Amino acid sequence: MTIVVFGARGSVGRQVLDGLQAAGKQVRAASREPSAEFGPQVETVVADLDRPETLARALAGATGAFLYAHPAGIDGFVAAAQAAGLRRVALLSSGAVTRPGAENNPIARRHRAVEEALERSDLEWTFVRGGLFATNAIGLWSRSIRAEGKVLLPYPDAQSAPVHEADLAALAVTALAAGGLGGKAYILAGPESLTLREQVAAIGAAVGRPIAVEVVPEQVARATMAEGMPDFAVTAILRNWAAAGDRPAETSSLIPQLVGRPARTFAQWAIDHVDDFRDSAA
Repeated sequence: MTIVVFGARGSVGRQVLDGLQAAGKQVRAASREPSAEFGPQVETVVADLDRPETLARALAGATGAFLYAHPAGIDGFVAAAQAAGLRRVALLSSGAVTRPGAENNPIARRHRAVEEALERSDLEWTFVRGGLFATNAIGLWSRSIRAEGKVLLPYPDAQSAPVHEADLAALAVTALAAGGLGGKAYILAGPESLTLREQVAAIGAAVGRPIAVEVVPEQVARATMAEGMPDFAVTAILRNWAAAGDRPAETSSLIPQLVGRPARTFAQWAIDHVDDFRDSAA
């Protein structure tokens, strides 16, 4: 009863791997390059979604798989999964697919293309549609926090509900290990709505020093953000911040409902990632 985890080195994939092991499941980590980083208890296999000829071996004897959105390889994955007799697939997708203008959003189009391919298949799929990933804060703010102890923000009072990658993984693990979530899509946000100022303050509390917030025009913030993130992602985030205003963001209660434990807060996420923001000389 093996479950294959694609993208096992990623922030969510690694948590899925660990969660499945904790649930007593046999796991297989699939990666493009040979790796022993997962330990002797984890079977590893070289597999690349861009090379469909590598997928049959990766999926042989498996009952489920965790997948990330890779449109170029999805048809090959579906064919290999159905040929292998795979039952369940949990896809890490994006809440962007449900937002207005999704057809013009490259992030939404990418994820929806993979969703549609799975919907057309015979596989029992579950879509874990992440809202704002808390890990975005690393690309957005870690450089300026490390170097200058400050963050440049055009909309400091914009609210969002960042979701911890461990919660995204926990929902995927529940879908793969316990079942009962097949044919459903879940939009997963964090458990609390916070302003950007409050998120920066939470990182400061974790680091152990105050972090200044400097209010700047959007174009100034864009230039700084682009140092750590691709342009399309920066554009999407700035658009969301501008649209959010100071209204509370939609939160989620899915983790306690479906996983059976409290969702992780942004403050906890900041503690978990304190080394990403701490000055290396400290």
